[in-house]
Amino acid sequence: MATLISHSPAETLALGEQWGRAVPSGWVIGLSGDLGAGKTQFVKGLARGLGIAARVHSPTFALVNIYSGGRLTLFHVDLYRLETPAQILAAGLEDYLTPAGVTVIEWAERWFGEAQDQPAAPFLPADRFRWIQIHTLGETARRITYEDIGS
Repeated sequence: MATLISHSPAETLALGEQWGRAVPSGWVIGLSGDLGAGKTQFVKGLARGLGIAARVHSPTFALVNIYSGGRLTLFHVDLYRLETPAQILAAGLEDYLTPAGVTVIEWAERWFGEAQDQPAAPFLPADRFRWIQIHTLGETARRITYEDIGS
């Protein structure tokens, strides 16, 4: 597990952008963190790194936003309104675990459990899953820990 400290939203965006330039097709990125921790800011950077020009916003009410036009298609999933793995599966979201592009899942712990329990779900793409936890340290500082599960 690796740890980074972001001192501003711009640094969180830049980290996402850096990873977006390198992420291969088929990867799933699970994000966890409190409201306002910077999950969507990270996804905005990832989209920028993929070359996606569209305005990225959290799909809290739509569940999924799909962004194309970049190096890879970005599937942005937000599980905030769903509370259990059964609700998530009933919503038909399992197809996003094998993306023809990259899937980012906000509130991923609602589907897969907590990061330390991984790989808890049998349907978790264990060979291409990056688990990212964003912890609020202060008004703008964030501790970002990540691990590639199954790598």
